[in-house]
Amino acid sequence: MASKLLEKLTRLIQFGSPRTPRLPKAKVIPRDAHPISRKQVSRAALNVLYGLHKAGFEAYLVGGCLRDLLCGRQPKDFDVVTDATPEQVYRLFKRSRIIGRRFQIVHVRFGGEVIEVSTFRAFQRDDDLDDDQHRAHEETGLVLRDNTWGSIEEDALRRDFTINALYYNIADFALYDFVNSRQDIERGIIRLIGDPQQRYREDPVRMLRAARFAAKLGFQLDRATRAPIPEMAPLLLQVPPARLFDEVLKLFLSGHARESFEQLRKLGLFAFLFPNTHEALESEQGEVWERLILAAMDNTDRRLSENKPVTPAFLYAVFLWPVLVTQLNRYREDGIPPAPALHKAATWALNEQSHHTSVPRRFSSVMREMWDLQPRLDKRNGKRADTLMEHPRFRAAYDFLLLREQAGEIKPGLGEWWTRYQAADEPQQRAMVQDLGQPGRQSGRRRRRRRRSGGGGDSEA
Repeated sequence: MASKLLEKLTRLIQFGSPRTPRLPKAKVIPRDAHPISRKQVSRAALNVLYGLHKAGFEAYLVGGCLRDLLCGRQPKDFDVVTDATPEQVYRLFKRSRIIGRRFQIVHVRFGGEVIEVSTFRAFQRDDDLDDDQHRAHEETGLVLRDNTWGSIEEDALRRDFTINALYYNIADFALYDFVNSRQDIERGIIRLIGDPQQRYREDPVRMLRAARFAAKLGFQLDRATRAPIPEMAPLLLQVPPARLFDEVLKLFLSGHARESFEQLRKLGLFAFLFPNTHEALESEQGEVWERLILAAMDNTDRRLSENKPVTPAFLYAVFLWPVLVTQLNRYREDGIPPAPALHKAATWALNEQSHHTSVPRRFSSVMREMWDLQPRLDKRNGKRADTLMEHPRFRAAYDFLLLREQAGEIKPGLGEWWTRYQAADEPQQRAMVQDLGQPGRQSGRRRRRRRRSGGGGDSEA
């Protein structure tokens, strides 16, 4: 014990305490030296900023909204930071509520828009932790709860990346830059604030955020930020699966799915989100599965660009299809019939994935229906084609079938048939079914009659 204390004391003398770093001074960029205007800010965000300012509190726009404005992008939302506590913010705005446990924030609603308001965060020293929190933090470095308030300087150092640590002051309309944020934004560099290994241990999701910003913005990770990620990727196993599910949606349902997939693979992170899919990608059929996933990514991005709806169910159905097919083949080799084998493989794939990124039942049930329809789409005789088209998941299953053909997993033709069938009128549809289905049905009846006749081997000649 004494040796460990001596070692810790030596590190503090040599490098200083990571809990009490030297606070930076702001580089103030006046209004006439930056392009951000209040005209670009939503009315709801301005109402919150002016409401806090009028009540005597500091009020700043912060983070991604400023980054996006400097990059010429329209922000998806606006975040506000203040020296007011969550309780003070809550009392100030009627339509507000405090949310969060690890770090409390306030959601303030104006019309249909919600503005997220947070309080300046402080550096949490070890003596601020209770025994259980201290023990967990010492063992893993993971921050469990963080509701200590501080100054804007401390808050800037607690931000994850420099590109997200810029502040816009409603009092003087100036930008406050503590960590060379504007320079990194202009250079297209993603840089962690502080020691990368410590920051990743505090919150492993920061590795996913680094990949997401690189994909979204087309920025490059600086060397110190990128280097520890492959080695520290297993820390994602500490993150609750429900939180990782939300992170997956941010990665793949924000209009840059292909780039996100490629970043995750390059940084070694994908294997800890979808381990069985990663294993399939490394198999002999890996090129087929990669084409399938990339085709789905492109399809998702295209739909988002056209303002068409997308669903996590389709995304996850594609990611887990290689896992399902691999397990299905194993069950079939064991002699299990096709339909039960498919059902059993689907259950296995979903259960395995739930240990890494949870899949809510409202999505997993849709995925099962899409998977179940894949073999049924080839059975179009009689009224089956019309019955299939009435199925609520037909369109999703049809789109999935097209992707499988595009990737080369199955032979082309069936998807083109369904494309023509949906566009045809009723007489044409009947003719299509008769052209494809009648010979097969008649041949099947003859074979069944011969088997029932008891003719033995002669009838099979």
